[in-house]
Amino acid sequence: MGAPPGYRPSAWVHLLHQLPRADFQLRPVPSGFAPQEQEYQQALLLVAALAGLGLGLSLIFIAVYLIRFCCCRPPEPPGAKSPPPGGGCITWSCIAALLVGCAGIGIGFYGNSETSDGVSQLSSALLHANHTLSAIDHLVLETVERLGEAVRTELTSLEEVLAQRTELVAAARGARRQAEAVTQQLQGLAFWRGVPLSPLQVAEDVSFVEEYRWLAYVLLLLLELLVCLFTLLGLAKQSKWLVIVMAVMSLLVLVLSWGSMGLEAATAVGLSDFCSSPDTYILNLTEEETGLDSDILNYYFLCNQAVSNPFQQRLTLSQRALANIHSQLQGLEREAVPHFPDAQKPLLSLEETLNVTEGNFHQLVALLHCRGLHKDYGAALRGLCEDALEGLLLLLLFSLLSAGALATALCSLPRAWALFPPSDDYDDTDDDDPFNPQQESKRFVQWQSSI
Repeated sequence: MGAPPGYRPSAWVHLLHQLPRADFQLRPVPSGFAPQEQEYQQALLLVAALAGLGLGLSLIFIAVYLIRFCCCRPPEPPGAKSPPPGGGCITWSCIAALLVGCAGIGIGFYGNSETSDGVSQLSSALLHANHTLSAIDHLVLETVERLGEAVRTELTSLEEVLAQRTELVAAARGARRQAEAVTQQLQGLAFWRGVPLSPLQVAEDVSFVEEYRWLAYVLLLLLELLVCLFTLLGLAKQSKWLVIVMAVMSLLVLVLSWGSMGLEAATAVGLSDFCSSPDTYILNLTEEETGLDSDILNYYFLCNQAVSNPFQQRLTLSQRALANIHSQLQGLEREAVPHFPDAQKPLLSLEETLNVTEGNFHQLVALLHCRGLHKDYGAALRGLCEDALEGLLLLLLFSLLSAGALATALCSLPRAWALFPPSDDYDDTDDDDPFNPQQESKRFVQWQSSI
C-alpha cells in the first residue's frame, strides 16, 4: 500500500509496536491494531494496569519506610539538641527530588503542547477534507441545476423558434440529449452526498475531547508545580504545618501521576500499533461507516499508479458530451441566426451556461483527483503519529519523573521535618518584641530580683 506523502512510521512507532502484548490470561496477543477485539482491549488494559501496580508498590514502599522511621528510631539522648548526623543530606535529597519534579513539569508542559499541536493538525486536515468534499457536492449540484434550467428554458424556446426547420430542431434536440447525458454523468460524481460519516463532525468531536484533555493536563501540571514550590518553601521556612499539608498533597499528586502514566502508556502503545500500518484499518472502518465502494476509497487513501480513478469514465463521457454541445451550438449559430434572429438570445444564454459548466467541470476534475484528499490524509497521519505520539511520550516521561520525585519527597519529608526546631511559634519573633514570651519571662525574673 502506498504511504501518504511525507509520512513514514518513526523509530518510536517501530519500538513501541515491537513490545510484547498479552491478555488477562497472559496469552500473547498480535500487535496489529484491532480495538474491536476483546483480546486487544485486554492487552491495552494490562499495559495501563502496570501503572497501577507501580502505584501500589510505591505506596507500600512509602508506608514501610514511614513505619520504620516512626517506630524503629533509636531514642535520642536527653538534652540532645544537635541534629542527627546526615540530616542535611536528607534535606538536600528532598530538595533535589523536588527540583527533578519541577524539571519534569517543564517536560510535561512541552509534551502537552506537542500533543495538542498534533491533534490540531489532525482536526485541520479533517476540516480541509470536508471542505473538498463539500466543494465537489456544491459544484455538481450547481452544474446540474444550471444545465437543467438551460434544458427547460433556453433549449425549449430554441426548438420553438426553429420549428420551421426540421434539421435545426433535430440539432437542438441533440444538444438537449447531450445536456441530459452530462447531467446524469455529473450526478454520479457527488460520491460523498448522503454519507452518514462527516469529517466536520469527526473534527469537532476530536477538538472537543482534546480541549478537555489539554485542560486536565494543565491543571495537573499546575497542581504539581504548586506542591513542589510550597514544599520547598516549607523546607526553607522550616514550617511544620506547611510541610504536613504538602505531604498530603504530594500523596494525591502521586496517585494522579501514576494514573496518568497508565493512560499515556496504553494510548501510546495503541497509537503505535495504528501508526505502523494505518491504511488497512482506515479503509475497513471508512467502508463500514460510509458504505462507499472500495475502489473509491482505495483511490483516495492510496493514490498510486496501480489504482485508477473510479470516476474517469464519467469524466470522459461528460467532457465528450460538453464538446458535442459546444459544436452543435456553434453550428446552430451559423445556420439559424441569419434566418431566425430570435434564436440569437437563447443561443447566447446557452453559450454562457456552457462556459460556466465547462469551468465547473475543470474544477471538478481537479477536486476529484486523489492528490488533494490524499494530502489531507497524510497530514492527519503526521499530526497523529508524529507530533501527538511524541507529546504522549514526553507526558509519559513527565509522569515517571513526577512519580519518582514525589515518592522520594514523601520518604524524605518526615526526616527533614524531624530536624525542624521544636516549636514554630517563636522562631520568627524578634528578640526586641515586648510581646515575646521569652522577653516577658526575663522581665519577670528581673523584677523579682529587684524586690
